[in-house]
Amino acid sequence: MRPILMKGHERPLTFLKYNRDGDLLFSCAKDHTPTVWFADNGERLGTYRGHNGAVWCCDVSRDSSRLITGSADQTAMLWDVQTGTQLHTFTFDSPARSVDFSVGDKLAVITTDPFMGLTSAIHVKRISKDPSEHVCLFCLCADILVVEIVPEISESVLVLKGPQGRINRAVWGPLNKTIISAGEDAVIRIWDAETGKILKESDKEIGHKKGITSLQKSVDGSHFITGSLDKSAKLWDIRTLTLIKNYTTERPVNAVTMSPLLNHVVLGGGQDASAVTTTDHRAGKFEAKFYDKILTEEIGGVKGHFGPINALAFNPDGKSFASGGEDGYVRLHHFDQDYFNIKI
Repeated sequence: MRPILMKGHERPLTFLKYNRDGDLLFSCAKDHTPTVWFADNGERLGTYRGHNGAVWCCDVSRDSSRLITGSADQTAMLWDVQTGTQLHTFTFDSPARSVDFSVGDKLAVITTDPFMGLTSAIHVKRISKDPSEHVCLFCLCADILVVEIVPEISESVLVLKGPQGRINRAVWGPLNKTIISAGEDAVIRIWDAETGKILKESDKEIGHKKGITSLQKSVDGSHFITGSLDKSAKLWDIRTLTLIKNYTTERPVNAVTMSPLLNHVVLGGGQDASAVTTTDHRAGKFEAKFYDKILTEEIGGVKGHFGPINALAFNPDGKSFASGGEDGYVRLHHFDQDYFNIKI
């Protein structure tokens, strides 16, 4: 399995996301410029220029027409995937950390960091079907439509507050009825997306002991996996928040993903970025570790990065995966046939 090395970012990677068809890969990094690549050969297709800070997260709509990005410049931006034009900018009073489109792409959940006395928050925003139409109407008769159109997409439908510390990830639950959040306080919360009430919280006894860095849903939306600085990943039922499985490793986990094809879980991490320069890359444990989802046993690893792995994503067809590291590289791995014949 020879990886394809994709060098398009000047700073560490923060997030990777495939589109639903699996032919495009979107990458976010601390260099302000989200990038889109062809997922089969790693060729760079284009960039999305407009942010003035590190881009922490992105999501792409079901039809691959819209991209949303969250950045440290206190904005979340909506882009046209094909042309790279900015369709709308959501502005906040603190950095935007996580973004996620709802089923149907009409809503987006965006989390903001604690900042200058403000607490962290989860915002639900309405995404207009075609913001470009608003822009045209806006040009034709600005006097009338400033009032009508701009608030429609800018105002929050719902704002959730409460968790202490940063919320690193918030995603939609089944049928957009709930929002699942996790972050620095190591507690997973399920919120009612209509009322904003907390429905469930993870048990401190069985839950993570340190901050949760990543959260990923399964393809069928029945369960999700979380990775934490406590050197473990946990598999949870998305409706009942029951702990299903626990995966332990010997390094802090920065990124988690699940295979849509086989019962495999991939964990990525490494020690803190500040300690990287004093470590030989062989000793820093910078590999992506594969685990059997059911038996929780380690089945293999993919080496290559020269720093901690910050982002992982599986292609929806299950035949390749991508990893993004502190070293600024995206590594694209297409599996050999042997991988699909692994027996434990």
